[in-house]
Amino acid sequence: MENAIDIFTPRFSNEDAAREHLEALHWSDGPVCPHCGSFNAKRLPPQKRKPTKAHPGGTVRKGVVQCNDCRQQYTVTVGTVFERSKVPLNKWLLVNHLLCSSKKGMSAHQIARMIGVTYKTAWFMMHRIREAMKDTDQGPMGGYGKTIEADETYVGGKVKNRHASKRDGKKKSPFSGKQPVVSLVERGGKVRSFHVAKVTGPLLRQVLVTNAHRGSWLMTDDNNGYKAAGKEYTGHGVVKHSLGEYGRAGVFHTNTIEGFFSIFKRGIIGVYHHVSEAHLKRYAVEFDFRYNTRKLNDFERSTEALMGARGKRLTYRRSFAAAA
Repeated sequence: MENAIDIFTPRFSNEDAAREHLEALHWSDGPVCPHCGSFNAKRLPPQKRKPTKAHPGGTVRKGVVQCNDCRQQYTVTVGTVFERSKVPLNKWLLVNHLLCSSKKGMSAHQIARMIGVTYKTAWFMMHRIREAMKDTDQGPMGGYGKTIEADETYVGGKVKNRHASKRDGKKKSPFSGKQPVVSLVERGGKVRSFHVAKVTGPLLRQVLVTNAHRGSWLMTDDNNGYKAAGKEYTGHGVVKHSLGEYGRAGVFHTNTIEGFFSIFKRGIIGVYHHVSEAHLKRYAVEFDFRYNTRKLNDFERSTEALMGARGKRLTYRRSFAAAA
């Protein structure tokens, strides 16, 4: 099978093979210094570290390279989301593959059980990989002759399913207490999702005009918040969901974005169960990434995430501060 990858391949079980695989991806033309950008470097023999309480006999650091210009030493993980991690690199590559190849994601508890680490470690590893999945191309979506679909969804449990202590007896909106996510998708192209504080006309316009080319055709439902922004585009097609209309003439519909939301919501409800408001944007990045690489096989998608790991750092302090 084209998508089949043997999870017992050496890079998933051997740290040296994992490092060599990462070097082949990031250093195809030879080592590049992350400090000064120089290609002038020499490889050093394995470096013996000082003994510690955890490792009385000391450990060996392999894959060390020294820059001949700035004289700094580095490995292929420096300047990536894997930097300074005590988790073996082969486990990082395995978790990256599992997260990229699982259509609706994989929970940190499941990852922790599979690779033998604590839940906190697995949780942090997955947030680092989501950081690597971020799309660095923030140019406008769509263009002349192209169609952009825009819609919003709400993440959170139903009011009727909440504990009695969290219900005050008053009749509330079905969206009460939920977190809104606005997404734009180019038909046949990419999707971008944004966790927003509140769905309003000005906010929807800001999301649209900063991400979607005004030469595009805009397709939305009959939410009044899209009316003002729709006038700035080549055309604005509206599907009246409130009247039970979900498509017209085979062109006027928001079925593409609804299809993306179906996978997104199934992942949140069925896999992650609970998502912190502070980290919802990172989960949105994860689902965006898998949708945007849907034409790649699992191996190619995993490689794409590994390539995105460079130039991005996410420390535990930064990650935890976001949740505060």
